[in-house]
Amino acid sequence: MRVMSTVTLTLFCAIICCSLTEMRSNVSSPNIIIMLMDDMGWGDLGVFGQPSKETPNLDAMAAQGMLLPNFYTANPLCSPSRAALLTGRLPVRNGFYTTNAHARNAYTPQEIVGGISKDEILIPQMLKKKGYVSKIVGKWHLGHRPQYLPLEKGFDEWFGAPDCHFGPYNSSIRPNIPVYNNSEMLGRYYEEFKIDRKSGESNLTQMYLLEGLDFILRQTEDQRPFFLYWAADATHAPVYASKRFLGKSQRGRYGDAVMELDYSVGQILSLLRSLGIENNTFVFFTSDNGAALMSGPKESGSNGPFLCGKETTFEGGMREPAIAWWPGHIKGGTVNFQLANVMDLFTTSLAMAGISPPDDRALDGLDLTPVLLNWPHTLQNRPIFYYRGNELMAVRLGQYKAHYWTWSNSWEEFKNGINFCPGQEVQGVTTHDQKEHTLQPIIFHLGQDPGEKFPISVLTKEYQDVLSRISPVVEQHKKTLVPGVPQLNMCDLAVMNWAPAGCEKLGKCLKVPKSEPWKCDWPH
Repeated sequence: MRVMSTVTLTLFCAIICCSLTEMRSNVSSPNIIIMLMDDMGWGDLGVFGQPSKETPNLDAMAAQGMLLPNFYTANPLCSPSRAALLTGRLPVRNGFYTTNAHARNAYTPQEIVGGISKDEILIPQMLKKKGYVSKIVGKWHLGHRPQYLPLEKGFDEWFGAPDCHFGPYNSSIRPNIPVYNNSEMLGRYYEEFKIDRKSGESNLTQMYLLEGLDFILRQTEDQRPFFLYWAADATHAPVYASKRFLGKSQRGRYGDAVMELDYSVGQILSLLRSLGIENNTFVFFTSDNGAALMSGPKESGSNGPFLCGKETTFEGGMREPAIAWWPGHIKGGTVNFQLANVMDLFTTSLAMAGISPPDDRALDGLDLTPVLLNWPHTLQNRPIFYYRGNELMAVRLGQYKAHYWTWSNSWEEFKNGINFCPGQEVQGVTTHDQKEHTLQPIIFHLGQDPGEKFPISVLTKEYQDVLSRISPVVEQHKKTLVPGVPQLNMCDLAVMNWAPAGCEKLGKCLKVPKSEPWKCDWPH
């Protein structure tokens, strides 16, 4: 596909609205749009109590759709969370974890050797059965080597990057991350794709918006059902926003980025209405993990009333903002407290498309269609599993959460200024040593104590009753779990983005160093 020209967003939308107002799609399968934000916290949305008024479009989306306050990620870090969404499986099943050390978060920096396993089946691969055209816009983060890239895993189109927008790097030591259009790079972050570290200015979100709008328009013209995975990453440090939004929020650069993402969501929903396909398009908005509190107030968001943030299995690390929108199907202004998980988007998307899920593997995602459409259902008692690497840290069942292990981050990292729970330390809970509580879990009632500050006394009948209900769930889960082969154990400088496909045409190929693999060090 061509790269969008520099036509302004205003002119682009005006042309669409004028020329295609009467267009209707005749496809029977609904279009599916999943909007996955990066490090955006539960408390960043006005509808969840954020007072800075940065999210009018998201708040309106919630008013027109369904708000899910009990929605969770599958891991408190980016790569495993994204792998879980697209496969419907816990990271410990799909291989997006490490066994190099106990309970360590691992992801896909550009020196990682592994990526999403060829044995895993992703949403776009399944949707092809019903003729869907799929595109990812933004951050992939499931491996950057050629065999792991999106077009090898069912996506038909891609505009974005395989890794985080860290940098700028010195190309003789570490290359800047490439930005791809489909299977070839167009340039690199901080080079052709500018991010001003001093001012925070970058047009990347606008590029991602235009790519998403263009894709929706083309598939509607062709009357093809589509899947758009819109994974913008402006709220991941280093946070960025375009000039139009810089300095406009009450929360500094991070709030500016939220405002621009909110604007983009509004533009996408507006286009769906202009094309007359809003009643045939299911849209889901969420985030990959909690706000990255360790990045500091200028570079991170809010997790609302919840404890800690990204990298932890406390509520602030894994409870996510979530809105479902489908006019004519999902009743507007509803709030549903069903326990739900990002892995459910796999199974739910397939159900909406009329596709049976694969039956040759264990799936952790459940079909949320009965919840979203307000049908009779029996999902209320499903558990939420909180994993950190290869360890089951906690389990939620109903209103109760039992911690079997606690850990924020190490004393060494903490003394170096890295704090996952700034201003929120809870004695005996936010521990800097890994503490096991398997014989006597720490239990909280999240309805009464969402901040996980007041453990229920082990001497009470309430504690014993809760433990008697959760223990069999944990025992059954561990008994039947078959871990996947860990993909995030090995690193090698030689596999970094030295010479991505397309670099020859641009004169952007760099010399590949000698391969010297080592076991990755995951400190958290």
